[in-house]
Amino acid sequence: MKRLVVFGLCSALAFAKVHYAKVEPYDVITLKSSVSGLVTQAKIESEGKVIENQRVIHIDDKLDIINLSQTKTSIGLIKDMIDINNEIKATLEKSVSRQKGYYERISKLSTASKTQKDNAYIAYSSAKTQYLNINEKILSLQKQLLDLNYLQSKLQDSIEKKSITLHHKYLYKLLVKKGNFVTPATPLAIVDDISKAKLILYLDSDELEGIEDKTIYMDDNKTNYHISKIWQVSDEKFVSSYKVEIDIDSPKKRFSKLLKVEFK
Repeated sequence: MKRLVVFGLCSALAFAKVHYAKVEPYDVITLKSSVSGLVTQAKIESEGKVIENQRVIHIDDKLDIINLSQTKTSIGLIKDMIDINNEIKATLEKSVSRQKGYYERISKLSTASKTQKDNAYIAYSSAKTQYLNINEKILSLQKQLLDLNYLQSKLQDSIEKKSITLHHKYLYKLLVKKGNFVTPATPLAIVDDISKAKLILYLDSDELEGIEDKTIYMDDNKTNYHISKIWQVSDEKFVSSYKVEIDIDSPKKRFSKLLKVEFK
């Protein structure tokens, strides 16, 4: 009986279906422009290289930089104006309080003439009107400050988006050249994420049975890798097969190597 079990196991291993899969980048990204402008730099010489913290595309941002500088200056001026008007407000607040107190006192005096009472009321009303006007001015300045802060953020965002900098990414292809004019959604570059790699295989439905419990062999070597994704709907191209993806470590040298893959 033991011999039959061993034979059956060896037979199963011997007839494990062999697949071949190409080592592909973990992700392929098409970068698209989110702004409009003239391309002033496109580092064609960087194609086919792993880029480490380097700008590969630059879209003209001179006017944005000037506008941003002026906006920052305007923000500083508005803040100064708000501070000055707050000091005026504090002074007017005391004046209103004094005028109100004087008016309330004199309005109760039977010895005070109607002219004195009217003048006291007019002085109180005038002080209160000035106080309300300065409050309105402060609110208007605060609204201007909000608008300028928004404009500053918008300009900073635009400037940032006009510099395409890659961080440990493989620049497969630039899709624009210096002198091109781009608009939002214009494709700029094709970039590969090589932080990891992946294998894509197409398996028959019977191969999927218990596959997550099987060991993955690559080029006849046992690995600790596991299936990362299994598509539950058959593939559009390979209609009788199901797509399977395995995430693996990034190769030390080159991608696109063909690996022999078995599930045992």
